[in-house]
Amino acid sequence: MSGTDDVLDLAAVGIGPFNLSLSALADEVDGLSFAAWDRRPAYDWHPGLMFDWASLQVGFLADLVSLIRPTSRWSFLNYLVEHDRMYPFYIAERFHVPRREYADYCAWAAARLPGCHFGTSVDEVRWDAARDLWELTLRDTDTGAGHVRQARNVVLGVGTEPALPPALAKAAGERVFHSGEYLHRIDALTAAGVRDITVVGSGQSGAEVFLDLLRRQRTAGWAVTWLTRSWGFAPLDYSKLVLEYTTPAYMRYFHGLGPEVRDRLIASQWQLYKGIDTETIDLIHDELYDHMLDGDRPPVTLLPATAVADAADEGDGVRLTITHADTGGQTARVTGAVVAATGYAGRRPDCLAPVEKLIAWDAKGRYDITAGHRVTTVPEVGAGLYVQNAELHTHGAAAPDLGIGAYRGALILNAVSGREVFRIPRRTAFQTFGQPGQPGQPT
Repeated sequence: MSGTDDVLDLAAVGIGPFNLSLSALADEVDGLSFAAWDRRPAYDWHPGLMFDWASLQVGFLADLVSLIRPTSRWSFLNYLVEHDRMYPFYIAERFHVPRREYADYCAWAAARLPGCHFGTSVDEVRWDAARDLWELTLRDTDTGAGHVRQARNVVLGVGTEPALPPALAKAAGERVFHSGEYLHRIDALTAAGVRDITVVGSGQSGAEVFLDLLRRQRTAGWAVTWLTRSWGFAPLDYSKLVLEYTTPAYMRYFHGLGPEVRDRLIASQWQLYKGIDTETIDLIHDELYDHMLDGDRPPVTLLPATAVADAADEGDGVRLTITHADTGGQTARVTGAVVAATGYAGRRPDCLAPVEKLIAWDAKGRYDITAGHRVTTVPEVGAGLYVQNAELHTHGAAAPDLGIGAYRGALILNAVSGREVFRIPRRTAFQTFGQPGQPGQPT
């Protein structure tokens, strides 16, 4: 293991969309010593769900930089210019761009940003008490060679991980898997001659998997079942005033509420971030109508208000025990495979194990996070620790939204720099959340 290099002002762990946004903004901060690391060999965003026909659920202005610094060379519009696609994009009049185009844009930026380093794992984060610095143990994933970097501030952007409910987790394998693996696994199911597939979960991922299965049905010949424990296959709420609940204005208000109130609101506001976009719902209905007209295709079944209580292997398939939320009735169904579109959960990165006792955790074992996205630590630690997309419980439904990425990154960079490098927008909503005159409200 080699020695310590110069101290960084800011070190980023993980390079997903949010730390990539931070890297793009950091590239414009004169004098800032910055580096970001990711264990993957290159940037890759949800490849298991990269359907050719899928669109981003937010507008293209929610790119890496534009909502804070639209003149940046890392903007989506500049990406189009460099790829000679500006006029086709202008004529297409697409506000919601294809998901694969957005992924390619991010990969383009990640490959060119000087601060981004792939193929490097951050194995440990320790605190150097004598110098009040974070000490990061890095390892090259190809060679195994390691070295140490020190940083005055660290921002964690490790993202979330696929979550399987306990009933499905125990049956996970070739026939039960998370939707994040769908495009990597579907050909194997086709080759194995699976005749029946069940999709569990009714968010955007579940809807897209269900739609893809329907479109493959004529050639694959499988029956398809889609079930959700929610009351229905409900849409995301994209109405304008509701979208203001994903703005910095509401985020500031939300952070000032008590933990119990915040948890209650997150549970009630699920259609801000867990529903299905209406375009996908329309495409599904069109496909179901065609299915009805065909008359000779295998059956398609949609089961709202239905939860999986148990799952077990049965021959070449899976036996699901399902429970209806309204009637309480319980039945068993045998299916050839299960695609679990059951979402993603926050995770505590393993690299934090050496410093866990220095971090303040709430009663549910989650980070205690300030309004500026800084993790609260014990008083003797002055070095900054920040998080991205790990603050749903403290900042609300905006936390995982791409539209908040540049704003959050700008807040962190301003705090680290000790000055307003980036102008922070103050009026981001027409609504006044809470009582007029409260801290964080527009004047």
